[in-house]
Amino acid sequence: MQEQLDERGQELDRERRGLLRIGLAEVYNPSMVPTLNPGDQLVVQYGAAVRPGDVVVVRHPFRQDLLIVKRAVERREGGWWVMGDNPLVENDSREFGTVPDELVVARAWIRLRRPPEAGGRSVAAWLRWVCSAVRPMRAVGYPGRSLSRRLRAR
Repeated sequence: MQEQLDERGQELDRERRGLLRIGLAEVYNPSMVPTLNPGDQLVVQYGAAVRPGDVVVVRHPFRQDLLIVKRAVERREGGWWVMGDNPLVENDSREFGTVPDELVVARAWIRLRRPPEAGGRSVAAWLRWVCSAVRPMRAVGYPGRSLSRRLRAR
């Protein structure tokens, strides 16, 4: 009986730490272009640990009913400095400052690109979409976070 309680306690602990909480988020604006386009969906892990370079879903500090997708650039006093990948859109920490930890909702794992419109698309266009539709979200341009670097190191 004690062993069963311990296993359930461990499962509850994993759930509290966000290891079992997976969901979908949709991108609505161009702030993360070219990494993410409006209409892309993200497989996210709620409550996951964040590292510099991760794509994250956060509550807007001034409108906490609004969820936004940004890149966690660096940890600063008071929270995370987040920015969009599109330099022309400034709805990020340049506008509202650091995002407190309690407003960081989830970390993105995988991007799912929406399929191209059915009419008039060539076979080559569909093949290109298939090759790019599902892509892991990793910190591109951040030292030590490249998937290819990890694979080469083994």
